[in-house]
Amino acid sequence: MARTALAEGLWLHTSRQYDHALEVLGEAFAENPDAIPPLIVKLGGGTVEEVRSTLAENLGALGIGSIALGQLNPVGRLAEDLVAGGSALDGLRALRDEGLVGRFVLEIFPWTSAAPLEALRAGHLDDLVEGVITYLNPLQRFAANGLWDELRERGTSIISMRTVCGAPVQVLRDVPGAAWKPYLQERAASVAPIFERSGVASWPEFCFRFVRSYDQVVSTVGSTSRPEHLDELLAASQGSGGLEPDVLAELEALQRRWSDDVDVHAEPWTM
Repeated sequence: MARTALAEGLWLHTSRQYDHALEVLGEAFAENPDAIPPLIVKLGGGTVEEVRSTLAENLGALGIGSIALGQLNPVGRLAEDLVAGGSALDGLRALRDEGLVGRFVLEIFPWTSAAPLEALRAGHLDDLVEGVITYLNPLQRFAANGLWDELRERGTSIISMRTVCGAPVQVLRDVPGAAWKPYLQERAASVAPIFERSGVASWPEFCFRFVRSYDQVVSTVGSTSRPEHLDELLAASQGSGGLEPDVLAELEALQRRWSDDVDVHAEPWTM
């Protein structure tokens, strides 16, 4: 799969959290160093030193000298400094100025939306973070309503993740265990009739049309371990245009309700 992705010229999203993904990609890069694509890499941590250490570990395993996009998932002191405009932000800028990271995007979740919203409004991220990355698909919008509205008003660039939410919507609704949490099965039951009424030919196409309905979504990150599913994702990505306005409005109404009723009350990493 790594070789296929390189042959297709795709950007890649990776992390130490994904088992042996770094070593697999490092081997593929060593085989074909002229085909190494831009990378998005998760950079968690509570201090700049921890982010720098995570970055070094990733670069070493991948056998490269820099990454295009660093996906910040700050906790602790680093998260506090985003809100306060503290000194840690200068440390992140240093990583960029040293050429280790081309740009930063900020990962957001329902349970972390308050801090990014405050930091955006204070202007602390203006010359550091160039966009956000979050789960965004017909069943999930991992930005609380207030943060989502702010991002929309500002036209902030968004990278969406979990393009098809793990499986076709009817599978998530009907097959026991296909939805990794009960809330996803419940949401699939609400979204499946909307998808079926839409006339869109496939669930991947529906999901791509969903994210293309927002001009500020610059990319979507899908994942699969099966070549036939990659082919399906690539075919769906070649289309154009978003969902019909009435279809999008139905999904947006559901997502606003889900955000207030469920998402913002969730414990970290339970969704």
